[in-house]
Amino acid sequence: MTATKLTVGLIYGGKSGEHEVSLQTGFSVLNAIDYKKYNVVPIYIDPQGRWNMGEVYHGAPSQLSDLQIDGGAEATSQAMSILWKKLSGQTSEIDVLFPLLHGTYGEDGTIQGLFEMMDMPYVGAGVLASATGMDKAIMKKLFAQAHLPQCKYETFIAKEWETQQYDILTTIETNLGYPCFVKPANLGSSVGISKAKDRNELEKAVDYALRYDLKVIVEEAVDGREIEVGVLGNELPQASVPGEVVSTSDYYDYDAKYIDGTSKMVIPAEIDSELAENLREFAIRAFRAIDGNGLCRADFFVRRSDGEIFINEVNTMPGFTAFSMYPLLWRETGTAYPDLLDQLITLGIDRYNQRHELKYGRE
Repeated sequence: MTATKLTVGLIYGGKSGEHEVSLQTGFSVLNAIDYKKYNVVPIYIDPQGRWNMGEVYHGAPSQLSDLQIDGGAEATSQAMSILWKKLSGQTSEIDVLFPLLHGTYGEDGTIQGLFEMMDMPYVGAGVLASATGMDKAIMKKLFAQAHLPQCKYETFIAKEWETQQYDILTTIETNLGYPCFVKPANLGSSVGISKAKDRNELEKAVDYALRYDLKVIVEEAVDGREIEVGVLGNELPQASVPGEVVSTSDYYDYDAKYIDGTSKMVIPAEIDSELAENLREFAIRAFRAIDGNGLCRADFFVRRSDGEIFINEVNTMPGFTAFSMYPLLWRETGTAYPDLLDQLITLGIDRYNQRHELKYGRE
């Protein structure tokens, strides 16, 4: 790696339904990163999955459309040939990769596995944490092992729904009751989620969720405040101040997040210091439960009736624009957006260097 100015490969876009959100994230990062410290190579993955590499940025782009690079028919092979150089023993033109990909093929461990095969340092969660952070059913099993309090839930796969629908409905009604929330197990940004108030709505909600994934999770409804905590670090992670999501929508779905403006963030959350400290401790425990690295946002419900905490999920590539919850949590904690980028890049390189000291076979 270079001794002075690092070259960062910023990867954004992607094949997921969160392509446009990723573009916004990329634009925010490109307008905040310190160009005195970094050269930035833009790597745009279009909705069809083609990789396109642009010219090095030495300053921020002026408009979002500049990020939608079209490199032509040979663009993917050209981009890959540059990224694979390190594995073949050549000097890499990129020092560290920074994926800003939300959802499928971005934060689910698939592209992280590619980076590992390329022998490239990269920012954020590794393969295992990314995969478990995307799969809500597996995530909940790890949370249970870490003794983190959760709301009641049931999970099943599409084939079970086809063959055991009556039994599944009866189990949900007995164990969870109504209302309940139905979600695809593997998807981000609240896509495919429905609130069911009776059996008819539950059946429709499951069919809707199965349009997005082959596994479904159904959770009991908790009348609670939605509190989120940012986690930053590798072996010694730190937690941010908690923030609260306040939505006038029935629940915090995709439209409430990105479209209709029915939600707002209160940072720091208006909670007492003991509750805040408990949330921070639980967030770090959740981060470690999934074997996290770099960053995550841990989302909680705090039940209104008695203040009991329930962890909902973690997000290993949370919204990351300058106005997203995660960077704002850290700004309120004392780390500005450009400094947050610096720390994440350093954490990614540190983890790579530590892993390279390991042995992968008999000497």
